[in-house]
Amino acid sequence: MAQDLSTSITRRSLVAGLALSAAPVALAGANNAYAQAKETPSEKSLYERLGGVFAIAAVVDHFSDAVVKNPVVGQKSKNPQLREWHTKNLKRLPGLKFMRTLWVCNVSGGPFQFTATKPGKTPLGLEEAHRDLRISPAEFDEVAAQLGRTLDFAKVPKREKAEVLAAFAAHKDEVTAGYVAASKRG
Repeated sequence: MAQDLSTSITRRSLVAGLALSAAPVALAGANNAYAQAKETPSEKSLYERLGGVFAIAAVVDHFSDAVVKNPVVGQKSKNPQLREWHTKNLKRLPGLKFMRTLWVCNVSGGPFQFTATKPGKTPLGLEEAHRDLRISPAEFDEVAAQLGRTLDFAKVPKREKAEVLAAFAAHKDEVTAGYVAASKRG
């Protein structure tokens, strides 16, 4: 760990936090099964390899702040719903960080259970939580890229970074469902 911010955000914590984002991020049962299937009796879960809840929370914190400032998906986004959320709803950011942390802990095989605040068709309900934001596939990809940059900042090893990004990417259809539905209507 380096000084100040770097000391509070380890590579493991960044990986964990980013996997969450986007957040925010629905295959709890499937991802847990995937994480457990990849484990051998002597191998640690992704949750453990990321450093547990405190490391994951530090990564989520860094990632969430970076998304707010991101010019494509944050406060200066061309998407009016994202721009509004990142300027007028920041009082909700601490709660979102908490939920993202729970999500990452859950999908990485940790002991915490994520429950969607807006239940949807999937166990984690990401489509309903993101529907009104109308996140396009390109915007989702930018959030994934921001997650990758956060994981690099945290010096997360390649294997764990790849697992976190794969878990995040698995939810692209859910997160972009609102955009797709709006595009079909006109």
